[in-house]
Amino acid sequence: MIVKNEEKVLPRILKPMKEIVDKILICDTGSTDRTKEIIREFTAEVYDFPWKNDFSAARNFISEKVSTDYWMWLDADDMITQENLYRLKQLKETLSPNTDMVMMDYVTDFDEWNHAAFSCYRERILKTSRNFRWRGRVHESIIPTGNILYSPIQIEHRKIKPCSSFRNLHIYQQMIEEGEPLEPRDLFYYGRELFYHKQYEYAICVLKKFLKEPDGWIENRLDSCLVLSYCYQASGNDQHALEILFHSFMSDIPRAEICCEIGKIFFMKQNFSMAAHWYHQALLAPDNNQNGGFYIPDCHNFIPFLQLCVCLDKSGMHKEAFEFHRKARTLKPEHPSVIQNQIYFHEILGF
Repeated sequence: MIVKNEEKVLPRILKPMKEIVDKILICDTGSTDRTKEIIREFTAEVYDFPWKNDFSAARNFISEKVSTDYWMWLDADDMITQENLYRLKQLKETLSPNTDMVMMDYVTDFDEWNHAAFSCYRERILKTSRNFRWRGRVHESIIPTGNILYSPIQIEHRKIKPCSSFRNLHIYQQMIEEGEPLEPRDLFYYGRELFYHKQYEYAICVLKKFLKEPDGWIENRLDSCLVLSYCYQASGNDQHALEILFHSFMSDIPRAEICCEIGKIFFMKQNFSMAAHWYHQALLAPDNNQNGGFYIPDCHNFIPFLQLCVCLDKSGMHKEAFEFHRKARTLKPEHPSVIQNQIYFHEILGF
């Protein structure tokens, strides 16, 4: 774990993990609060590392001090539910020594009802003898290789304080100023950061450059098309947004997230038959979150159900629309749109 000024969240993750792991190693990159004092309540192995605007450097520094057969990384503001702690303890007791890497689902966003809204599978437990190395000064990762186990265990990222919104963008800009070449993955995440900061024109240039890279990972290519569509829509160019979403089909079969975005564009144009087609396609898309890409669960059920309800109703197919309303209601009965639709169907259909 690498930390800086995390006194408010550290006990939340360290207390349950201390009951499972053999050792806790923490790299502190310059805390000025009670972080190190709290850490020492759980482990004596806390090491200082001067911050260099390089997350991989800090993570590699602490991972080099591992003496156990396997190691697991976490962020200070991560959480693990009791159910997943139990699963983790079982995994520790049964993990085959032939396993090089364990992938786990990383949930980074939640809806109003605390359901997972955004997640991706990440490398989580790694075999020490493989000498895995982190890459990337920001959005750092380890390339999945070897004998990989996909675990159903979920790690939840639960921030209670905002991070510097410009930190990641500044790191990429520093790399460019210093003449450090951006690898394809860097280009992808740099483009995303530009989009987050509403620098749509620059984001489009960077992401289009990424798509020209022959070594760009397929999941990043698909997501870059999605982010490009957001940029084009924000710039008032729905046609280009649709074209780049359709371009994603050159990389892989249609994903639910892509289909929902296409459906949304047609829906906003009040082309309800076309919108319905693409929401149907979203329901037919493979529901596999173990490919490593960004996964939005609602795009695989709730959003298509809700939008098909509206599209079919607008087309005069009220009973068919009601069936999709029932499916949406099963998933999220307290959603405001579901509640409103229930009132509407009671008025026009009597149930």
